[in-house]
Amino acid sequence: MNLEENIRKNIVEAGLKLIQKGLVTRSWGNISVRIDEKNMLITPSGRTYESLKPEEIVLMDYRKLTFEGKIKPSSEYHLHAEIYKRRKDIHAVIHTHQMNATTVATARREVPPIIDDMVQIIGPSVRVSKYTLAGTQKFARYAVKALRGRQAALLANHGAVCTGRSLEEAFVVSEVLEKACKAFIEAEFLGGAKSISKFSAALMHQVYLKKYSKLEEKNK
Repeated sequence: MNLEENIRKNIVEAGLKLIQKGLVTRSWGNISVRIDEKNMLITPSGRTYESLKPEEIVLMDYRKLTFEGKIKPSSEYHLHAEIYKRRKDIHAVIHTHQMNATTVATARREVPPIIDDMVQIIGPSVRVSKYTLAGTQKFARYAVKALRGRQAALLANHGAVCTGRSLEEAFVVSEVLEKACKAFIEAEFLGGAKSISKFSAALMHQVYLKKYSKLEEKNK
């Protein structure tokens, strides 16, 4: 199995895991992986994750926005393409409509640094992108702005986007984001979440990116 075939298989498996974890339903949400300096593999439009086959994953030039074959890429391809063009550190993108993250996105509330694993893996906060119509270039630009210095962002009145240096890391980001948003929502009923200091949050994120995650990879 070559690299591209392996990535296609991994994307299909990730889609099934998103369903199992309750982070997406039916064909909602989308997944992509950067394979080189101009191409990405992205889930197709309108296919359910349960029925998705590796050969249906679409090969797309994210710079020219052209794709191979008759199967159309996800309608959110602008979002994925813009992230890869602007963030060289990111190699996988998962866009979800997960419940707790979507609830916070609907309230347009930034999630402060409230949980250790959130600030380590995602960053010192989770911003909300400015609202505009989904699937547009402007939607993608607003998302990239909210992602600056972060591994996830909330998409106003829409959902969330989670990123990683690998597909596995992007999936972990989606899980940690859901946990943080749930804690944030429930803490509101107890008088509001108390934040970790901005300095500590920024430091923990940098330690994770530069040291801890690399040690974890070595220990596999």
